[in-house]
Amino acid sequence: MKGLVVAIQFLTRLPTPRLHVSAAEFAASMRWFPAVGLIVGVIVAAAAWSGARLDSWTGALLGLVAWAVVTGALHLDGLGDIADASGAAHKDRERMLAVLSDPHVGSFAVVTIAVQLAAKLVLLHALAGAAAWTAIVLVPFAARIGPLLWSRWLPDLHSGLGSRFRGVIRPVDLAGWAALLAAAACWSPSLIAAPLVIAGWGWWLRARIGGISGDGHGAGIEVSESLLLLVALVWSHLA
Repeated sequence: MKGLVVAIQFLTRLPTPRLHVSAAEFAASMRWFPAVGLIVGVIVAAAAWSGARLDSWTGALLGLVAWAVVTGALHLDGLGDIADASGAAHKDRERMLAVLSDPHVGSFAVVTIAVQLAAKLVLLHALAGAAAWTAIVLVPFAARIGPLLWSRWLPDLHSGLGSRFRGVIRPVDLAGWAALLAAAACWSPSLIAAPLVIAGWGWWLRARIGGISGDGHGAGIEVSESLLLLVALVWSHLA
């Protein structure tokens, strides 16, 4: 269970026992990312449900705040960096990589993060109104399966945090989480779209950015979460 604790420490701001791990053990903690997503989903859904006792907008706001607080806005930072880099990609690869490594926030990042937060707020409001609590719980879980696939599929964009995960994901890890995703789809059928969403982000990164990085993983989680919330909302209206 050490890997799970390390993954919780990396992906969230939840209190955990202090552990000293090797670089290899840190990288291997990626196998537990979807489990951390389930923890995040439970917290978000609980906050949204509590707020929805007043009204669905309050529930959406509390859910969004919980989402940002529990993750420390880690993935929003990656989303902003990818947005800035993508905006610079029309110039040349060197310019794109320079923007990606620049700690300053550009206009593309500001707009993208604002739209992402607004999208999650609106979608949480609609799902709270539909009492789709199971979908809210499971979306962060499904989205965090993405990095396992992307780390095996996409080339490293540069030497950095993301490259440390290279080679740690085994076929058995992908098969196990895929099986659990299929089981989760029995409770939240909209999750059948998760493989398409995850593959679509990988394809876009390869075509537009050229590879994967820590920012690509974080941005992919954010994009996958919003798209899966949207699919869950559509499904709730069709069911």
